[in-house]
Amino acid sequence: MIGKFATASALMLFVLMIVLVEQGSSQTAPAGQTPAAPPSTEQTPAPPSATAQEPADEESTSRRKKVRDYKTWNYNVGAGANLDSGTTKTFVRGGGFVGTAGVARNGNKYLGLRADFIFANLPLRTSTLELAQASGATSYLLGVTLDPVLNFSVTSKYGGYVLIGPGFYHRSGSLNSDTTVPGSPCNTFWTWWGTCFNSSLPLNGKFVDASQNQFGYNFGGGVTRKMPSGVELYAEFRFTHGSHNGITTDVRPITIGVRW
Repeated sequence: MIGKFATASALMLFVLMIVLVEQGSSQTAPAGQTPAAPPSTEQTPAPPSATAQEPADEESTSRRKKVRDYKTWNYNVGAGANLDSGTTKTFVRGGGFVGTAGVARNGNKYLGLRADFIFANLPLRTSTLELAQASGATSYLLGVTLDPVLNFSVTSKYGGYVLIGPGFYHRSGSLNSDTTVPGSPCNTFWTWWGTCFNSSLPLNGKFVDASQNQFGYNFGGGVTRKMPSGVELYAEFRFTHGSHNGITTDVRPITIGVRW
């Protein structure tokens, strides 16, 4: 009886050991395989959002635009008529054609340096042709000016500017069918024309054509109207004066043009 009980007990113990071994093997990772690591609870910080940088970029761009609220370079072309003054008015009638072209380098919104080329037709008066004993003539002025310019705004559309500076002027002309005798005494026209020497005209007859260079100054100003395209219309009045050996040339160009 005791042997049967021992045998049954041994059999039950053997079965129990088998069950425990199977449970252990099911929970143990297979040989050569690393158990899976538990999921990490730490989170990798997300990269800075691109949208977070956009406001900074827009702000930087806006700041640059506000700093440079003017054009570094300006160009202008214009046309108009001339009003003479001084001694020039005695021999030249007003209304001659004037053409101008220029460029300006701006240091800021208000100050710049502007260079201009000026052409001014100087038609001689009828009384002048009588003094010269000529049937007709051509006469004109070429000028180059370099001026500091001060710009200012009145409204968002209207503005203005003033300028003053030195100038170089070349006056040239030619008389047609002149009957003046060489060596004749000079009158006031020949003195202004620039071909009178020692109070008389050259014996070689080279007094019909005039060519002289003069240095001087100019000053003036204008008003501007900004168009939707960004181009500005302007109206300008300027006084120019040149002199050499006591001979003067004075013109007052009135021009209308565009600058951009």
